[in-house]
Amino acid sequence: MRGPMAMSSLLFLVILSSLSTASAFTKSRQVYVVYLGEHAGAKGEEEILAAHHGLLLSVKGSEEETRASLLYSYKHSLNGFAALLSEEEATELSARTDVVSTFLSHGRWSPHTTRSWEFLGLEEGVRGPDSSGRLPPGAEAGGDDMIVGVLDSGIWPESRSFSDGGLGPVPARWKGVCQGGDSFSPSSCNRKIIGARYYLKAYEAKYGAVNTTNSYRSPRDHDGHGTHTASTVAGRTVPGAAALGGFATGTASGGAPLARLAIYKVCWPIPGPNANIENTCFEADILAAIDDAVGDGVDVLSVSIGSAGKPPAFADDGIAVGALHAAMRGVVLVCSGGNSGPAPATVSNLAPWMLTVAASSIDRAFISPIRLGNGMFIMGQTVTTYQLPGNKPYPLVYAADAVVPGTPANVSNQCLPKSLAPEKVRGKIVVCLRGTGLRVEKGLEVKLAGGAAIILGNPPAYGGEVPVDAHVLPGTAVSMVDVNAILRYINSSSNPTAVLSPSRTVVDVKPSPVMAQFSSRGPNVNEPNILKAHIPDVTAPGLNILAAWSEASPPTKLDGDKRVVKYNIMSGTSMSCPHVSATAVLLKSAHPDWSSAAIRSAIMTTATTINAEGSPIMDADGAVAGPMDYGSGHIRPRHALDPGLIYDASYQDYLLFACASGGAQLDHSVPCPATPPPPYQLNHPSLAVHGLNGSVTVQRKVTNVGQGNARYSVAVVEPMGVSVNVSPSSLSFARTGEKKSFTIKIEAKGRGGLRVDGRRFVAGSYTWSDGVHVVRSPIVVLVA
Repeated sequence: MRGPMAMSSLLFLVILSSLSTASAFTKSRQVYVVYLGEHAGAKGEEEILAAHHGLLLSVKGSEEETRASLLYSYKHSLNGFAALLSEEEATELSARTDVVSTFLSHGRWSPHTTRSWEFLGLEEGVRGPDSSGRLPPGAEAGGDDMIVGVLDSGIWPESRSFSDGGLGPVPARWKGVCQGGDSFSPSSCNRKIIGARYYLKAYEAKYGAVNTTNSYRSPRDHDGHGTHTASTVAGRTVPGAAALGGFATGTASGGAPLARLAIYKVCWPIPGPNANIENTCFEADILAAIDDAVGDGVDVLSVSIGSAGKPPAFADDGIAVGALHAAMRGVVLVCSGGNSGPAPATVSNLAPWMLTVAASSIDRAFISPIRLGNGMFIMGQTVTTYQLPGNKPYPLVYAADAVVPGTPANVSNQCLPKSLAPEKVRGKIVVCLRGTGLRVEKGLEVKLAGGAAIILGNPPAYGGEVPVDAHVLPGTAVSMVDVNAILRYINSSSNPTAVLSPSRTVVDVKPSPVMAQFSSRGPNVNEPNILKAHIPDVTAPGLNILAAWSEASPPTKLDGDKRVVKYNIMSGTSMSCPHVSATAVLLKSAHPDWSSAAIRSAIMTTATTINAEGSPIMDADGAVAGPMDYGSGHIRPRHALDPGLIYDASYQDYLLFACASGGAQLDHSVPCPATPPPPYQLNHPSLAVHGLNGSVTVQRKVTNVGQGNARYSVAVVEPMGVSVNVSPSSLSFARTGEKKSFTIKIEAKGRGGLRVDGRRFVAGSYTWSDGVHVVRSPIVVLVA
């Protein structure tokens, strides 16, 4: 998400919708989504709209009120509508047998690259994707004529990342539009940005008309987040791109540089004193965008949006509902896992029919040496262009020792607004800790109080992870270990000082990748019987990622920051999501007949748990990471193009899974059986068993997508205290496309393992290999 923001703000925060309607309505109304499942038979759009209108009329008093209440009619993929309803009307609709669910359109949803693609290539022993033959074999076209839809805050179409030079005609199957509006005309689209729409009916029902000072009433991006994610997934090759001050200079490229972009703006600023900081995205608007995108003809949807708080049930989860019907039509939906780590049980976007992404680092840093008065050197990181004059020592003070009276003790070290006493910090370097509030706002507080510079240190929760910022004054950031060393020096010296040296970009940083501490972790309360209900599916680069930016948004997003940038560095699972979206585009281009499940399987089973140096992937606190952190592992796009075997699943399989997971019947045409198969029987590329007491036997089926005459053998790494028996232990295939089934018997035999929230989790894996392909599936067991 946003590099200059605290990690808790990196996803677009979604607030519960509460609405007072015009005086013509006698009862309080809110925006509800009425979900009807799948469309029954072939129907035209007018017929679908009439059916939705009739259903809504059944709880309304008049045709006029019905028309005024209906916001969206979802008619391309899922069947349903969004409308202004009273609680009584929503309850009445929920009781109808033809309604799957009726749920509030929450605003709890929020939006959760020069080196990153090259790093992905280097990690595999190849180079990454740009115009000089650096694409993975099998996807040399760079996703040419693939269409990726991006749900976010819009697009800055003038960016060089979205030029259309050299691209052919718009694909004939494209059915979308380029919607004009404030500072955005249909001519803003080209052969790269082939479509653009915006959705704000649910947003405006909550907040009133959008304030065009803080956003464009059009697909144009005022925020920067949407431009950043769109260029990461499919930006053109741009030599000489760099962040403010020349940091991260190099050739910027999206992962699928020749793919076409379809923009769906669904995220808007939350009104408040600094509306530029936070955005929100309402489910009714999101569902309308997904429905249109599928009808428009997209191949992949990239959704760097997630929810805060307890995840909703699948039937009440707008993104999950939209993703299910997109998957049925072959559209891959990739989404961010959240930025609420490293706390457990924080991952969002949990449905097994979508691809959920964690965030990790790349091998680049922006080092900024700090020389303390005792001669000790500390290595900070920053992309701040401001420097202290004179390259000389400046007095050093800890924020907790320089606060105004009345500042709460538990946040006295965090440089919150109006917390610093000017007479205690004037002309000094102030040491602040991350935590509550935005990182760049802490720097602003130091500046407003008269401080000379900021050193921003990590509390224990963030360990060695150092996101970088373009602060509004000289400054740098340091790890937990290093800030503790600085504080020990301050406490031991009567006159502590420090010299801040200029920052520079370095590459080949080791170890890499490292899991980002902000990346949300498992387990999760919704459905722990598939692995992604514990954690995201895979991890990808998400820390300090450079990509295109909106020129309407300063690099810090702070009011008063007048700097304009074309490229900006951000961190979050919002940044890792489009890396996986681009990988899905390349796979879809190379394998157009593969299902959404097959593409997800290829990405997951070829992911690695080993870093670029050949050691296990670590957390930023120095511990070995595991499935709770990274799912199946770090993506390897080249390997995913030729996975050998894939685990496929159908729309009906997902419906059965939903039946077993909380009894959700998501389609009335497919009734839930009296005893549905357990959720862990879903043919998923990973395996998790919840509450193991004794033994369970799990069924799986793989499809050979490699050469014929292949023979695979299995290797098992047993979780601690659990036996795993795969039968048969070898699979022989005579042809491509042949399917083989096998069983996995899992039995508890001892104690041990990792405790998370008082529950004992143990992890292992099983891997099929034919000597060329390695098809790995993680196993996580919660022992009763």
